Amino acid sequence: MNETLENLKTRRSIRSFLPKQVEKDLLDQVLEAGTYAPTGSGRQSPVIVAVQNHATIKHLSHMNAKVLGNDSDPFYGAPTVLVVLADRSRRTYLLDGAAVMTNLLNAAHAVGLGSCWVHRAKEVFESPDGRSLLLKWGIHGNYEGIGHVALGYPASPAPEPAPRKEDYIIHV
Repeated sequence: MNETLENLKTRRSIRSFLPKQVEKDLLDQVLEAGTYAPTGSGRQSPVIVAVQNHATIKHLSHMNAKVLGNDSDPFYGAPTVLVVLADRSRRTYLLDGAAVMTNLLNAAHAVGLGSCWVHRAKEVFESPDGRSLLLKWGIHGNYEGIGHVALGYPASPAPEPAPRKEDYIIHV
């Protein structure tokens, strides 16, 4: 089977990571793949923020858990968190950001890393604390949080896939 198709079929959400930081070369490959996601009219409305600073990840985790209403670690101990934001002035910003998220997840799997799409970035970056982080990172404009990618080396094997539903595909 084609390697790309095999990667698409075998990628799973990883929710347990080793404490080892992601190597720069692998991170750069994943980030570059994110920049090649399709976007409306090729306008590239998203921005990817790669966070490897432990204190910042802990702060983002706390903000995300607050949206959930608990004190869990929504990033599952990942040593790297990728934040995807997209410019709301573009009509396709939400879909553009989702395409970037998908490329990041699939690229992570292709290079042997584990990843998990973590929601609530919209709420996190709409908060005053979130807006403050964006300014600190040099991000100005009308950006909305699309998602977070928890990224790292898997601490355990990927789970088996759920069976595909029977009516997933309809031929017309």
